[in-house]
Amino acid sequence: MANVPPRIAEREFPHFRRAGQVAAQTLAHVASRLAPGVSTADIDAWVREDTARRGARPSQLGYHGFPAAVCTSRNQVVCHGMPRADELLRDGDIINVDVTSELGGWHGDTSATFCIGDVSDEARHVVETARRCLEAGVSVVRHGAHLGDLGAAIHAVAREAGCEIVRDWGGHGIGRQMHLPPHVAHVGRKGTGLKLKAGMAFTIEPMVTLGAPDTRVLADGWTVVTVDGRWSAQFEHTVVVTATGCEVLTLR
Repeated sequence: MANVPPRIAEREFPHFRRAGQVAAQTLAHVASRLAPGVSTADIDAWVREDTARRGARPSQLGYHGFPAAVCTSRNQVVCHGMPRADELLRDGDIINVDVTSELGGWHGDTSATFCIGDVSDEARHVVETARRCLEAGVSVVRHGAHLGDLGAAIHAVAREAGCEIVRDWGGHGIGRQMHLPPHVAHVGRKGTGLKLKAGMAFTIEPMVTLGAPDTRVLADGWTVVTVDGRWSAQFEHTVVVTATGCEVLTLR
């Protein structure tokens, strides 16, 4: 079925887990080096070096022509930001670093948003809200739940915090390919959408905005920004559904 995520056999879990851990470890390595003055091109170089050191490759590099090994989405950039040598992190920025690693034919996908130096209360609020939105989505994943349950839980946390959830972009199935069906929306109604079954694998990656959820793609064909210019934050994990909940493969 076109809109059903892959189901991972128990014998395949160790290989999938290793890919998830490579992505998580590379993200942690990058996080330890972020500071004012670092360029987003530096982040790309670090991802390439660390991924190779772990015997893996960056899944994003060359994907549909994407020229980098990582997405670096700063401030008002929602997702798919392209690293540049002339884009320097400044005190007060927030930046999402999105790492996907392929190891042995399996892909692990994870991201986090980091505060650079002394950030405003508003910036910290959107980052912490995005973190809590991811946690809310993960908490409702289990055999027999519906994809709409995730969206409902995530959106409720965002609304309570006075933030919004981007509708134009979402999570996706993952496994032996980086992007697989279905689209995982982060807004939804409980009890609706695809019914989850043990072994299904997908990403949860809510994009949370301080303002309206509307987005547009820049002329480079990749970089997605908020229409109103207000800031956005995102956190992401790769999960596999289990009988009692889910296994998060990209825990750091």
